[in-house]
Amino acid sequence: MTDEPLRIGVLGAARITELALVGPARAGGHRLVAVAARDRDRAGAFAARHGVERVVDSYADLVADPEVEVVYNPLANGLHGPWNLAALQAGKHVLTEKPSASNAEEAAEVREAAAKAGTVFMEGFHYLFHPVTRRLHELLDSGELGDLRHVEAMVAIPAPAADDIRWSLPLAGGALMDLGCYSLHALRMLAPWAGGVPRLVAARGGERDGAPGVDEWLYADLEFPGGASGTARCHMAYHTGQMSCRVVGTHGEVTAVNFVQPHRDDRVVVRTAAGERTEELGRRSSYAYQLDAFTARLRRGVPPALDAGDALTTLRLIDECYQSAGFPVRPRKALPPSV
Repeated sequence: MTDEPLRIGVLGAARITELALVGPARAGGHRLVAVAARDRDRAGAFAARHGVERVVDSYADLVADPEVEVVYNPLANGLHGPWNLAALQAGKHVLTEKPSASNAEEAAEVREAAAKAGTVFMEGFHYLFHPVTRRLHELLDSGELGDLRHVEAMVAIPAPAADDIRWSLPLAGGALMDLGCYSLHALRMLAPWAGGVPRLVAARGGERDGAPGVDEWLYADLEFPGGASGTARCHMAYHTGQMSCRVVGTHGEVTAVNFVQPHRDDRVVVRTAAGERTEELGRRSSYAYQLDAFTARLRRGVPPALDAGDALTTLRLIDECYQSAGFPVRPRKALPPSV
């Protein structure tokens, strides 16, 4: 029995949408029923290129559209919270790019709105659904690595252009919001093997030249209740791309070479006293696995791995990191009163 196709509306015409939604939706037989962008011509070009059924005039029209069942939100970070709230208040299911809001206060409102709406809300930490990350957890679960002692995650990219919205404080930009959230989330997901959730010990970072209050890089040190340590690092002006996660136990260690983009590199390298081996877990997109999980939640009631409560926990940790490193918590962006 196949699931009934999702009826998806897309906010904006962001570059990430092709990889994160269009391809997986097409492969899964789902419908892209509508798209809205600030520029209608841009939305029209996006619709023609990706097979979206129609263009609507505004974001507000999209979240109110009765044919739209699921709202996908890939807008700038600062627009995640307000449009997630608008979509939930309109009774829609929401799949949002991370982070779910600009700060923990706004994320708490999103959680409350999701509970009130009774709809499905998922924040796009797609990496979690891929066999690469599942394998890290399996190796801990099996005991092959022994007890968890240390984990380090690094997510880094070369610098975007100076005018890129990821450098905008009003739009909730910064390395931690765009990249480091993956590192923090990956560490948080190890709680079952570490005696519980980690706490922040300290964070430090560097400000982007010409962008006051915006972090170019940020490193956070964490500690788990069971005694293991963790380092979550991110850098948005690095000399190369790096998206690795290394998990060290008392009997061995494992490194996921690219846990965020396993469709580019699916290698997991395991080192124990028995030797070293490399496992290849498949190049199917982590976004495809994510949409499968989202669909299973909507159509079959499969318990969610991610929800609005998890999103709030992540943003509380992000806010703590910013404050510890001497940066301001990201500001909220209000929508016009007419929305």
